[in-house]
Amino acid sequence: MNNLQFQLDMAQSVLKQMDGKEKMYQLVCSTSRNAFIYVDFNKRSLNVLGNWSSFFDFPVLNDGDFIKIMESVEDTYKGNLQKLLYLEKTRKGNAVLECHLKGRNVWLEFECTVIYHDDTPVEKVIRIRDISKMKKQNEELQYMAYYDTLTGLYNRNYFVRILSEWIRNAEDKNETIAVICIDFDHFKKVNDGLGLVAGDELVQSFGLFLKELLDDRMIASHVNDDTFYLAVKNPVGNHSAEYIFNQILKRIEKPFRLLGGHEIFITLCAGVAEYPETATNSLELINCAEVVMFKAKELGTNQMKYFEVPIYKDFLDKVNLENRLKEAINMNRFVLYYQPQFDSKTRELRGVEALIRWKDENDKLISPGYFIPLAEKSGLIVPIGSWVLEEGVRKYADWRKKYHCNMVLSLNISALQYKRPDFVSNLFELLEKYRVNPGDIELEITESVLIDDFEQVVEKLHIIKDYGIKISLDDFGTGFSSLSYLKGLPIDTLKIDKSFIDTVIDDESTKVITESIVSMVKKLGYETVAEGVETEAQYEYLKQIECDNIQGFLLGRPMPENELVKLMKKKEA
Repeated sequence: MNNLQFQLDMAQSVLKQMDGKEKMYQLVCSTSRNAFIYVDFNKRSLNVLGNWSSFFDFPVLNDGDFIKIMESVEDTYKGNLQKLLYLEKTRKGNAVLECHLKGRNVWLEFECTVIYHDDTPVEKVIRIRDISKMKKQNEELQYMAYYDTLTGLYNRNYFVRILSEWIRNAEDKNETIAVICIDFDHFKKVNDGLGLVAGDELVQSFGLFLKELLDDRMIASHVNDDTFYLAVKNPVGNHSAEYIFNQILKRIEKPFRLLGGHEIFITLCAGVAEYPETATNSLELINCAEVVMFKAKELGTNQMKYFEVPIYKDFLDKVNLENRLKEAINMNRFVLYYQPQFDSKTRELRGVEALIRWKDENDKLISPGYFIPLAEKSGLIVPIGSWVLEEGVRKYADWRKKYHCNMVLSLNISALQYKRPDFVSNLFELLEKYRVNPGDIELEITESVLIDDFEQVVEKLHIIKDYGIKISLDDFGTGFSSLSYLKGLPIDTLKIDKSFIDTVIDDESTKVITESIVSMVKKLGYETVAEGVETEAQYEYLKQIECDNIQGFLLGRPMPENELVKLMKKKEA
């Protein structure tokens, strides 16, 4: 009896515990955003818990009502959902399925777990949760992974991926694929003049236009800023690169209208490379198209160029040169040569122009005409120019101390170097460091410095001149400048370009121009220096028209420091 009572007491205790757990489960489920279906196979009972009403507007009283759930989802998912809801029939323990509701922009995740005892199902729990927000976020992430957010075209990575697939398939089908690289001309002026928003609008508008051109044989990508890729299967007829480019040219004959009311006309260039003739993989094909696009830009605006082997070889040569130039900067393989300038009346030394030379790996001197254009294009001119400044000032300080030289040191300044915000402060610090009189230094600027933001450039020139440094305008007459604006420039010296001097003896029009320059400059109070004087006749003529100073092979070639020292000692004596 006592034993029976003990068993009854234990049973009641377990039941009480079970009741407590059930209440706890009920409480947890009721506060959840999910819905649950709990099935007890032993009791043949089914309970719906949680936030059921937010998902469905019908009750589920038994597993026969599961048909209502299956009817709520799109037909694509019905079969798999049925397997999940009746998972015990497959003898599996767990399954998860995502379904889209019929007629609603809602995604639900169904997860079913079945508990077995000796291979017999005992309990089953089906959890239902809303994953619409997560699906939307995933779709956005996927879009960002594949598409350019500004234009809606493919991004570069996805473009390369699809192009690679095209090439793999083309091998079997003996197909041709063309890649067209398109790049706007002078896009920076749009951003600088109208702002980045206007630039984005322009790129977006052009991207929308490209979308209209696309069909199942074409894909397009916005790569960066103002660069686009097109890929075309079997580029013949109205799918040829010429036809597509002509369609683009027709469009850009009209302006792009922006939201702010601005109308912008653009020009562009394109490069074309074809598989399998040019390259056999996607990255090489794209690279070749980019290379010839830059070559097209050298021809002018609205140009298209097909890939040619010599063009690519030239490109590789430039890449090699740039790498060697970077190494030269790191290894300090530069030296300065100095070309003297003489007073035209007395032939006395006026000063010297510092000219950079590059010593290659074999100590062979490389002319600046070979590497300076590349240095300017690549931005390497900035560290090179900084080295010239410091080396020139350092050498000049040494000469003053040793030889008591009284002359001007002319140093060339590139446009990129000049535009750096720290240029002026670094220059002043340099002169203070080596204790050089600012009046002994002359900065030579070319007209390219004056092209962008003229007022800001002039303001900086005034600061430099007020400090005492001389300013010389180099290569006058070869650029966009005219005599009319010279009065607005705080310069001390104007250098007449060699192209005038070469023909000044034989060409009357050149004589008239040269004499006008010298006369006007003298009235403005500037010094004149004639470059490239190679004959006595040129010298005598320039002396006659009262050009102040002479520079050229006639009186002195660019020379190393040891030869210049001899010249300075001669002047001192």
